[in-house]
Amino acid sequence: MEIKKTFSVQGMHCASCVVLIERALKKVEGVSDAVVNIATNKATVTFNAGEVSDKVIASAVAGAGYQAILNEEVEKEDESQQRKLKELQTLRKKVTVSLVLGGLIFWGSFPGLMETAPEILKNFFVQLVLATPVQFWAGWTFYRAAIPAFRHRTANMDSLVVIGTTVAYFYSLFVTVFPDTVNAVGITPLPYFDVATIIIGLILLGRYFEDKAKLGTSDAIRKLIGLQAKTARVLRNGQEIDIPIEQVILGDIVRVRPGEKIPVDGIIETGISAIDESMVTGESLPIEKKAGDTVFGATFNKHGTFTFKAMKVGKDTLLAHIIKLVEEAQGSKAPIQRVADAVSSYFVPIVIMLAMLTFVLWYVFGPEPSLTYALLNMITVLIIACPCAMGLATPTAIMVGTGKGAEHGILIKTAASLELAHKVNTVVFDKTGTLTSGEPKVTDIISLSDESNETVLTLAASLEKGSEHSLADAIVKGAEERTLSLREVSDFRAVPGQGVTGVLDGAKLMLGNRKLFENVGISFEKQEGDIARLEREGKTAMLLGKNGVFIGIIAVADTLKDSAKAGVTALKNLGITVFMITGDNKRTAEAIGAILGLDDILAEVLPDQKEIEIKKLQNAGRVVAMVGDGINDAPALASADVGIAMGSGTDIAMEAADITLINKDIRSVAGAIALSKTTMRTIKQNLFWAFGYNVILIPVAMGGLYPFFKVLLNPILASVAMAVSSISVVANSLYLKSRKM
Repeated sequence: MEIKKTFSVQGMHCASCVVLIERALKKVEGVSDAVVNIATNKATVTFNAGEVSDKVIASAVAGAGYQAILNEEVEKEDESQQRKLKELQTLRKKVTVSLVLGGLIFWGSFPGLMETAPEILKNFFVQLVLATPVQFWAGWTFYRAAIPAFRHRTANMDSLVVIGTTVAYFYSLFVTVFPDTVNAVGITPLPYFDVATIIIGLILLGRYFEDKAKLGTSDAIRKLIGLQAKTARVLRNGQEIDIPIEQVILGDIVRVRPGEKIPVDGIIETGISAIDESMVTGESLPIEKKAGDTVFGATFNKHGTFTFKAMKVGKDTLLAHIIKLVEEAQGSKAPIQRVADAVSSYFVPIVIMLAMLTFVLWYVFGPEPSLTYALLNMITVLIIACPCAMGLATPTAIMVGTGKGAEHGILIKTAASLELAHKVNTVVFDKTGTLTSGEPKVTDIISLSDESNETVLTLAASLEKGSEHSLADAIVKGAEERTLSLREVSDFRAVPGQGVTGVLDGAKLMLGNRKLFENVGISFEKQEGDIARLEREGKTAMLLGKNGVFIGIIAVADTLKDSAKAGVTALKNLGITVFMITGDNKRTAEAIGAILGLDDILAEVLPDQKEIEIKKLQNAGRVVAMVGDGINDAPALASADVGIAMGSGTDIAMEAADITLINKDIRSVAGAIALSKTTMRTIKQNLFWAFGYNVILIPVAMGGLYPFFKVLLNPILASVAMAVSSISVVANSLYLKSRKM
């Protein structure tokens, strides 16, 4: 059986780290897929549980030079946060020590510029003593990842730092211990301990700010987890007791008082209240709830006391599903990121070759002291080319984008769907339950025989009692509101897309649309005027027949959602073509379309034909988003380029679509597409600056400006530029948080 496991990986710093770990995991027998995300420092592996164990996975990750934390499922979010903060504190100590000691070495390395430097700092052996802890204590994090990579004949960002700083350190060690030997070959014995130590300090400083900023990209998850109530007041053995939320079990009766958070999902048993569900749906207005209504954990009880029965607890609650979906989306990989990862996997080896070429060219053709120029320029190339920014460009933006969506009730299932949504140029809305409230009501009853209106409705409701269609529910409710007595129907049969038939007291009944009557040969031409009038009013006319005779019309209307017209307008403002698809007849569909300002109507479409209509639009070259309820429209949602479900709070709705609108607000369709456009714009900006930074500065680091301007890039400045590039990418992604939706 294949299972999916997500775990943290320690030691990742760049896109090439991602490629190395993915490659190592995919080589394991029984692993079908592996996705590594540098922004979350997590890996998701799909594997056969019978063939692969945690020990095998950990060994594969360790073999690539990194550490897998496989027992993380027992770690709570606050514990994880504390661990990350502790790691940041350790990193800050290393930064402080590195820069202080590096600064002292730098002070003593330029007596001509630093006339105030004490003599002790000018001593090369003192500089050696100061540089050693920086190189092998503070810099051990680089060696820990680079050594296994060298062992497996691969390379990553740490490899570049290790090669550059180690060359500078050991060259300096040699000229310090054997100055006469260096003099003998005509080279002035000058160490470069300042270069090695300050580069390590600055790269660690950049990593510190980068990690601190990355904590901000996962704010959405922490906010969602923070919404949970800590305790619940349950009724047990005739008493009310407060217990931790983890101890609530299915079937518990829970009491919620005014101003309290609802602890778990359930159904109200007694009481009435107004509940603020904005925490999980983004809907700002409180919603009135009464007995029989569903309530969700983490929502806020505004006023009124009520009791409810716990129906979903722990990992099965709506909030838990939302958190799971956001985590999976943030950990998934967009197609554009795979391009960056692929480039980075070739990038590091190419940089090492360019660094070697730089050394050879400067040593052979450079001015004296050529060895010094060759060493410094080689180190500069290695440091300037570290591909941190490339690795962070996409995942940080994806994390912030999906998190921002979740805060507004827009759940994005994968990074790929977030990326694709910005290309959508056509949106197809299902009508019932999507554009409309999904709660139609009986508006007109027309008797065409001696039967009274009440009898017509009674017969229709008795027949529809066995149907699950939303229109059937409206007719049954209409009869119940009029306190009509319904009777049992035999031989009930539903005709998809047409209506229902059955037998009542020996009479054969049928209720449906024109197609149903045409198929059984019942004439309705004389009443076509009444039917057309009702349809022009946006109502659905249901025709009732008894023993082959047309005896009545029942009109049902489904009101449009308050956000429907504004949602359609918002999409049009984005330049997107909007279609409505429905099983209603063309006249009724056009009446509703006119209210919404829609000209593109797909009417009289049977449920199993919706998928076909979607494919027709795709074959015409359109990129299509289908918006439906996530259950009845599952085939069409799956066929569309992007499936968007109007969230009903069910597992099925969330699994059926690429994007789920928990807030059920039609305007959020445009919001999701706009969010995709903004996120993709940010990713492209990040990649432009990440790649552009390397393309421009590597030639400069090799000495490309020296023949014209006698200018060389100092290795220390290279480390500053590298750190700034990574921080700028993360900061640009975080800027997404301030964008309006």
